[in-house]
Amino acid sequence: MTAPTRGRSIAAPLGMAAAAVGGAVLLHVRDPRTSTYLPCPLHALTGLWCPGCGTTRALGDLTRGDVAAAASSNVVAVVVVVVALGLWGLWLRARWTGTRLAIPRPGRPTAAVLVVALAAFTVVRNTPWGTAIAPT
Repeated sequence: MTAPTRGRSIAAPLGMAAAAVGGAVLLHVRDPRTSTYLPCPLHALTGLWCPGCGTTRALGDLTRGDVAAAASSNVVAVVVVVVALGLWGLWLRARWTGTRLAIPRPGRPTAAVLVVALAAFTVVRNTPWGTAIAPT
């Protein structure tokens, strides 16, 4: 059995990048602020903002380079994009160099803190004093 070539080993990260670029182009061409995308079912039924509300608008704003508008739509989505780009870069480097991707997995305490922080974000953005982090 032969070792994979460098081109074959980076095919998955490059394919993921191509899919992300395709989505970014769609969001750039068809602006979520002026086009109709699928509405959030929770917001449509209850009027409450879920933790994901505003993500499509935030991603559309990021394609235009407007980080402030993206953060005003969904600051968590902006943070997730930054983390995802970093992880993608690590994945690509590991594939390119032929090394093992070593990312520490979060333990239960870390996962619990993230869940509590996301729940707090959701609660606060649905209160009068959390309008600054509600989608715009």
